Amino acid sequence: MRSRAGEPVPTSVRPSLREPISRNKSRRDRVVDGESNKSRKVFFMATVALTKETFDETVQNNDTVIVDFWAEWCGPCRSFAPTFEAASEKHDDIVFAKVDTEDQQELAMAFGIRSIPTLMVFKEQVILYSQPGALPAEMFEDL
Repeated sequence: MRSRAGEPVPTSVRPSLREPISRNKSRRDRVVDGESNKSRKVFFMATVALTKETFDETVQNNDTVIVDFWAEWCGPCRSFAPTFEAASEKHDDIVFAKVDTEDQQELAMAFGIRSIPTLMVFKEQVILYSQPGALPAEMFEDL
């Protein structure tokens, strides 16, 4: 991804508004439309894709981060994805992130991921919860 000036945009920047992830920033912000000067509602992506380059920064800069370790070929991962996405839309104060274990094998190995999907909850940079397997929506909401 490149900026308008042709410079690479860091992967830790949200693609929708090119703003870094911030724990104090709501996912929904009002912005001014340059052409019409009217205010319009812009929505951030509900989930963030993490890489080994962006993982530490995301966990350090946000109070609560829920990470779904997944792979595209994984049936249970695909089944759990709508539950994860729905929860992310309900909780603006939590960063919901996904790590593709096929693309980020080094990161998956660092956390000892042996089964997918695996869900991890980080609170103030500490792992509070780590569980392999797709959770039903009710159990996921109870986290």
